[in-house]
Amino acid sequence: MASVAGTTSLCMTSVSCSLKHTQGRISSVNSVSLPINGKSFPSLRSRSAPRFRVSCAAKPETVKKVCDIVKKQLALPEDSTVTGESKFAALGADSLDTVEIVMGLEEEFGISVEEESAQSILTVQDAAELIEKLMEKNA
Repeated sequence: MASVAGTTSLCMTSVSCSLKHTQGRISSVNSVSLPINGKSFPSLRSRSAPRFRVSCAAKPETVKKVCDIVKKQLALPEDSTVTGESKFAALGADSLDTVEIVMGLEEEFGISVEEESAQSILTVQDAAELIEKLMEKNA
């Protein structure tokens, strides 16, 4: 699940980081220690300054459903590439389109998304993760 080039996504319960502080600000992450499922993994060292994104990935079927809903709401051609990393704005969605996407997601998954949460959805992955969180909370 983890890769060191580009954006790294990890699912874990805790992370310890070695940070470089300059005048009270964090200027870089020097290393990240990853205890996952009770096993310790060696630190990842930042050589080419990769961006780290720590999150628990949504199920592939949830991401797929969200992709399909986004394509439908934005009237994208069937052969359009929409992935978890796809940003709504990059797909041509404006704020009204985003509201309609959220409404479609609420209907499809039987959930209710608070306005504050809806505003934090920027990508398909963000939407899929929020959906699973809300579905788990409602269960």
